[in-house]
Amino acid sequence: MSSLLSHNKDQPRIRKSLSDSSPASSTATTKSLRHERLSRLSSSGSSDVSNDPSTNHAESYFLQRENRQSARKRAEEESANNDYKKAGDALCIGSVMLYLGMQMYEKALATNQRLKSRLETSKQELALIQDQLQRAQESRSLQKRISDMEEQLKVKAEMKMENQRLKDENGALIRVITKLSK
Repeated sequence: MSSLLSHNKDQPRIRKSLSDSSPASSTATTKSLRHERLSRLSSSGSSDVSNDPSTNHAESYFLQRENRQSARKRAEEESANNDYKKAGDALCIGSVMLYLGMQMYEKALATNQRLKSRLETSKQELALIQDQLQRAQESRSLQKRISDMEEQLKVKAEMKMENQRLKDENGALIRVITKLSK
């Protein structure tokens, strides 16, 4: 990392890192304040003052203080930027999730409509099949009754024939008995 050497004719050289410089937004203000402080310290009179340890200490203190303040401001700005980025990311993610949720809802709605239509068609088919089944059951019932009646007619015809045969035999016996009794 490069460094800047700031020095004045009456002041000792002070090494300062570029990263210690103030952020771009407050650069002009910070530079003017620093310049005022340094000029106050250096304008106190003689060159003996710049060699005075209390002056060097005060200058060092002010520089360190400015560095801390600018570092704190940078950290706050970075934190704010990160917060905005996080909020933006969360908003973006939320928008994507909302979009995906809407798509899923629309797909589910379309599927639901399709299934309702299929259900209605199936209900209609079921009603037709039940009607056909009922007709078939009635038809079977009627066929069974018809076959039972046909069977009864056959039995009745056989009984009539048997009855007629018995009548004929009875008549013959009556004639035989009447001839024998004469």
